[in-house]
Amino acid sequence: MFAAIAQGKSRVSHFLNGSDCLATAQVMRDLGVDITVIDSSTLIIEGNGRHGLLEPKDVLDCANSGTTIRLMCGLLCAQNFFSVMSGSEQIRRRPMGRVIAPLQELGAHIHGRESDRLAPIAIAPSTKLIGKTHNLGVASAQVKSALILAGLYASGETVILEPGPSRDHSERLSSAMGARFTKETSSIIVSPLNADLLPFDMKVAGDPSSAAFLIAAALMVQGSHIQLRDMSVNATRTGFMKAAQVMGAKVEIHNEREHLNEPVADVSVAFGDLKGATFSGDIIVRMIDELPILAVLATQAKGETIIKDAKELKVKETNRIDTTVSELRKMGAKIEALDDGFAIEGPTQLKGAHVTSHSDHRLAMAMTIAGLCADGSTTVDGAEVTVDSFPGFVSTLRSLGADISEENL
Repeated sequence: MFAAIAQGKSRVSHFLNGSDCLATAQVMRDLGVDITVIDSSTLIIEGNGRHGLLEPKDVLDCANSGTTIRLMCGLLCAQNFFSVMSGSEQIRRRPMGRVIAPLQELGAHIHGRESDRLAPIAIAPSTKLIGKTHNLGVASAQVKSALILAGLYASGETVILEPGPSRDHSERLSSAMGARFTKETSSIIVSPLNADLLPFDMKVAGDPSSAAFLIAAALMVQGSHIQLRDMSVNATRTGFMKAAQVMGAKVEIHNEREHLNEPVADVSVAFGDLKGATFSGDIIVRMIDELPILAVLATQAKGETIIKDAKELKVKETNRIDTTVSELRKMGAKIEALDDGFAIEGPTQLKGAHVTSHSDHRLAMAMTIAGLCADGSTTVDGAEVTVDSFPGFVSTLRSLGADISEENL
């Protein structure tokens, strides 16, 4: 998205060919952006400047990507053309009011189904976006990024107040491209662009959310030791690694460096004894997508693990509190649903079982990892959804020694 509104050619290597990222690329193509695939993981994006997008000829399909549809709300509401976005059945059930309402306060003509709560979302040209102060009710990187994208086009400063830290990739990258920010502990001030953003050459760092499943596998399967190279160790994304360390895990970070304002490092992980712990507050935002696999990890820790302040799990691809509990119980886990998280008692010898993904990519991967340390074989129905965020998930596990096979995919 940022490369598309820059002036000139950007190169992105180690691009993730997952369904969500591919959905974003196709949306940008439908807006007139020239994107060339050099090899399986390198893209060249020809940016035509901040006013270079074109009106789409049809509804923009965001597939199953919440990140795509919410961030695009911010970018599209600043354009001088009409657009409509929709996506999968899951996307049409997910809450969009949290991003539509603050954009309307900026002056955007943006509306959704059911009183601006749900997709499809229609956006008409706005006369002018006016910078304002927004006090976000929840720490949401998606809402924040949408406001940043809109704020780059607004007249006057856009001030974003957060109740806690959230992922900050958007402000790091756009700052490296020439955008102007003032950042304090709980606020970001976005200044409107006075020139086009600069193109960039990026090697995408390893994703901590996807890496969490490999880390958990190494921590739970006896005798394991793995190293993950060129990982993002952005402090807003390392919640799972920090949580694992609190539980006594052998997770070590080496060779720290920076690339386009992003901290990168190598991470080594080894099997070891784990102990239960309680997690709440700011660290939950830093590992919200990793909480299902943290629950799996907790089944192998000695004592009770409590995960709180995670109501956001209820509005993901599924209600991940309910689905994580129901599927892990099939394997014999001692896990209880809380209103805002889980309570897990361990260690428990999990039993192989027939479980389902509920069409949720992170739940599919969590149950697969649970199967690696279970007694007997485990079958995960609907595991094809892992391509949403981790194409090659099964082959990666197999390369690490896992006894795993795919059927009917």
